[in-house]
Amino acid sequence: MRYGPLVRNLLGILAVVAIVVGPALAHYAVVPPLAGFAMFALGGILAILVALVSLVQLVRGRGLTLGGALALVAGVFFFALMGRGRGAPRINDFTTDLDDPPTYVAAGNVPANAGRDMAYPRDFAAEQRQCCADLHPARVAAPPAQAYERALAVAKAMPHWEVTRADPSSGTIEVIATSELFRFRDDVVLRVRPTPDGGSKVDVRSKSRDGKGDLGANAARIRDVVGRIEAAK
Repeated sequence: MRYGPLVRNLLGILAVVAIVVGPALAHYAVVPPLAGFAMFALGGILAILVALVSLVQLVRGRGLTLGGALALVAGVFFFALMGRGRGAPRINDFTTDLDDPPTYVAAGNVPANAGRDMAYPRDFAAEQRQCCADLHPARVAAPPAQAYERALAVAKAMPHWEVTRADPSSGTIEVIATSELFRFRDDVVLRVRPTPDGGSKVDVRSKSRDGKGDLGANAARIRDVVGRIEAAK
């Protein structure tokens, strides 16, 4: 009779430890980001399972163990956090120009991208249109040279962004964007081109190095930087 509560208690504590330790190990580069995220995700799934079982036992009047209570809190946190990416497609490369996506130069020379095809996958376009039709280039009422300087200033001011290539002759800027918690490193490229009205447009492309999906991170990044460029003076 006491074996069940003991197991739930231990599993609940183990789940919470995984949820906390996984991101910490990734953040401090003890393990790769994907490994840290996997530990976090497994801990979250375990927390939800333990929480459900513990709730059933609580309804039956058998009490709530410490591990069960911790799992309940952690499970709700994990479910809410992962729910933010609900509906995101299983793609990890987004762009504001599906017909002519900006291309990478510096990113292709990074050892982490060795042997990878850095071209935008054409079969991603349909899924991006379905989920993120709002993605659009930044529109700037200034000639390309000024728009480029504005985009570069925004890129340099973005938190956790590292500019790796700035080429005013081609109007392109490449960046490594590092996520704050797990330290995932994604490749971003901005491209400035003139528009017929004398202004400029700044296309943005954001591509993950890890995983098949991104829980909406790349699209959110594009929306953020486009908004900042359009609002900049």
